[in-house]
Amino acid sequence: MVRVALKSVRSGSEIWHKLIFTMAIYNRRRVFYYNEKMEKRTDSNPPTIEALREERDALKRENAELILKLKWFEEQLRLGKERQFGVSSEKTNSVQLTLSLFNEAESDADPQAPEPTVETITYKRKKKQGQRQEKLENLPVEVINYTLSAHEQTCTCCGGDLHDMSTEIREELKIIPPQVKVIRHVRHTYACRHCERQATQTPIITAPAPKAVFPKSLASPSAMASIMCQKYLDAQPLYRQEQQLKRLGVALSRQTMANWMIYGASHWLQLIYDRMKAKLVKQDLLHADELC
Repeated sequence: MVRVALKSVRSGSEIWHKLIFTMAIYNRRRVFYYNEKMEKRTDSNPPTIEALREERDALKRENAELILKLKWFEEQLRLGKERQFGVSSEKTNSVQLTLSLFNEAESDADPQAPEPTVETITYKRKKKQGQRQEKLENLPVEVINYTLSAHEQTCTCCGGDLHDMSTEIREELKIIPPQVKVIRHVRHTYACRHCERQATQTPIITAPAPKAVFPKSLASPSAMASIMCQKYLDAQPLYRQEQQLKRLGVALSRQTMANWMIYGASHWLQLIYDRMKAKLVKQDLLHADELC
């Protein structure tokens, strides 16, 4: 940071010296030009009108060039000071706030203009009932009943039996945190006792079982789908999923989860992709949304 500060100071001082040097050259050239013209006028004949006009035009051109150079150096000096002493944050410039780019309504408004005569119609609408039930209708419901025991269902006044008169219902949302459990697949193998004793060959039958989604790994279809969903739909990186699983008591590294996603995409999702592509290329026209 010290090197950057020294560099900015050096650049600001260089621009300032160039500005002073340009102004000095400008003044010296004007004085020299004036003295030279005066000497020529005193030594020779007085100048003609055409000569005076040419001299005037030359001075105007030289003056315009020097003014442009002076403005350029002033702008460089201002930029150098802003870089050196200005605010480094990306704060909106106050000059930009005065531009009429986004305040069209304020700039075009005219409080003195007459309002058109319109008829205002107001009405009242009954509030729609049952919106909460519509939001919860697709969720499973767990009912918890709170009742009195048999010996408590006795009137405290006369000792008679109490009956269920009404109920008071209160609903709340219950969020169940994700749970991780081990699914142990045990395949039983069967053999015939009679053939083992009497026959020369014994048939062995193994119970059928679903194949592993990723052989020789702990990956299951639900685990692989959950990792992919959190990664690409919820935008949750693998290192955060690693920390979440660690809080649940599972030590699963992000490298392992990355291997699961790559294997699942290449061995299972690739089949769906090829099928969709084969149908898409048969169409005459296709529409794509690049924002998705």
